[in-house]
Amino acid sequence: MDSSDTGHAESTPPPAPGALHDLVVLDIATLFAGPMAATMLGDFGAEVVKIEHPDRGDPVRTHGAAKDGHGLWWKMLARNKKSVDLYLGSEEGREAFKKMVAGADVVIENFRPGTLERWGLGYDVLREINPRLVLARVTGFGQFGPHAKRPGFGTLAEAMSGFAAITGEPGGPPTLPPFGLADGIAALTTAYSIMTALHARTHTGRGQVIDLAITEPILTVLGPQPTVYDQLGTVQERLGNRSSNNAPRNTYRTADGGWVAISTSAQTIAERVMRLVGRPDLIEQPWFASGAERAEHADELDAAVGDWIGRRDRDEVVAAFEEAQAAVAPIYDVRDVFDDPQFQALDTITTVEDPDLGPLRMQNVLFRLSETPGEIRTTGPAQGAHTAEVLSRFGVDTETIERLTGEGR
Repeated sequence: MDSSDTGHAESTPPPAPGALHDLVVLDIATLFAGPMAATMLGDFGAEVVKIEHPDRGDPVRTHGAAKDGHGLWWKMLARNKKSVDLYLGSEEGREAFKKMVAGADVVIENFRPGTLERWGLGYDVLREINPRLVLARVTGFGQFGPHAKRPGFGTLAEAMSGFAAITGEPGGPPTLPPFGLADGIAALTTAYSIMTALHARTHTGRGQVIDLAITEPILTVLGPQPTVYDQLGTVQERLGNRSSNNAPRNTYRTADGGWVAISTSAQTIAERVMRLVGRPDLIEQPWFASGAERAEHADELDAAVGDWIGRRDRDEVVAAFEEAQAAVAPIYDVRDVFDDPQFQALDTITTVEDPDLGPLRMQNVLFRLSETPGEIRTTGPAQGAHTAEVLSRFGVDTETIERLTGEGR
């Protein structure tokens, strides 16, 4: 019924606030795990204040591709954040930061261990100002130990965790990923650790320090390698796209020059694949019942699967696997991601209005909540765009703000 028929206007209820709308996060980290964790919190409503050096700004502003002088990585990584120019190396900057800490819930930093303490901003000081503060310290190697003060980046974590050692073709060199894999995994872990500490705070009333080494989360997601080595003395080798746990598992070239990937982690899936490609006889082999033993016969299985796939176009292969309820995926580049109907249905790549570049497409929030969904409200802002607004709200006087915003220039 139209609302005009009743004589009463129906009002649309206001959108629910984000799940983390009552949190204030101070992001003083750079490159890349700490800032990405802050982005994830901001996506679900936290007020994230990005503190930048007044002269240099955040280094991500100049990383990677740019359009019309605007860094595109910054637009994505600094979304839902406010930019404040503040030099923590000065006494006046530190005092302003302390005022912000008094009203914050979380500080995320990734300076080398001892830097905040040298500035007089160690957790002992911050806790006196705000006992409920959670300080997330994200570094390459953690806050203590013989490597603690080394420069630490995701690439080093990918090397030292064992990831690179098992990545690449047999007999070939170790292979690093062409993107920030270790940083991304560490960012997810940092966001999780912050929520864990905040949940503990609801019971204790106190904040705490999070010590997160970028080397450790990626080591964890590599699976049971340490346990296998401990118990069996086995060191995993490079297998290319194969797996030591099951087969067939590989990438396969299609007749039209495309590629597909298949997985047979489940026994039933492995059996469906072999029936589909016309080799049900292999299912009867004694070794076929074990994923690890199938992996030992990967040459034979890959030959059968690869021959069948190589005589068909990519779309035909995918359709046949789906019909057989076998696991397959076309290997996409970013153009395919944009065109995929499932990603479109989920709005995985969403459009955000940017004041500099207009409509801008980027990855959407990480997951969907039915009652308090996340949202990309803004793209990465201009440097210092919110300095006066934010500092004044935290009680910094106008004269101090004017001096701070000019410092370092």
